[in-house]
Amino acid sequence: MLLRVAHAADAQYVDTLCQWYEESAKSRGVGIAKRDPNYLKKKMERGDSIIAFLDEQLAGFCYIETFEDNKFVVNSGLIVNTELRKEGLGRAIKHRVFELSRTKYPEAKIFGITTSAAVMKINNELGYRPVTFPELTQSDDFWKGCSSCKNYGILMENQRKMCLCTGMVYDNLNDKFSQQTIEILSQQQ
Repeated sequence: MLLRVAHAADAQYVDTLCQWYEESAKSRGVGIAKRDPNYLKKKMERGDSIIAFLDEQLAGFCYIETFEDNKFVVNSGLIVNTELRKEGLGRAIKHRVFELSRTKYPEAKIFGITTSAAVMKINNELGYRPVTFPELTQSDDFWKGCSSCKNYGILMENQRKMCLCTGMVYDNLNDKFSQQTIEILSQQQ
């Protein structure tokens, strides 16, 4: 398995990834069905995503987005090829995107919302804790991303305070990643 930060040349996989997102949402009956291909391309170009391959075959993807002047970073869009699920790929991708988030944005709280029990379990392993939606970013841009979900009406009826997703946050800003950042900055002086 190869896990790496995606780059501009990986744009060749965007259409496949968008198809996977839509198929996954349909099969689960919940979740955000659509991703804009140009949005995913930008994530790749900026080094804000992790892409996975198994035997040179596209295996999965996940990206990060920042909000409120980098106070919050979301790990979002975890997707694994349906033929390769149950092999630990989702866990491996999630761990790698977590490391990318902590390294690039060491002062940010990492958060996510999900209906997936598997993702909740992985987040818990990483040190996330369940929180109420008011403890997440209040950025309109983040919540607009929920608009393609079939449960968006529930979210809006509740003034973005609750929905069927579970909100989770990692806010241990004194972990090994922050210590590595401090060491790197000390060496540069």
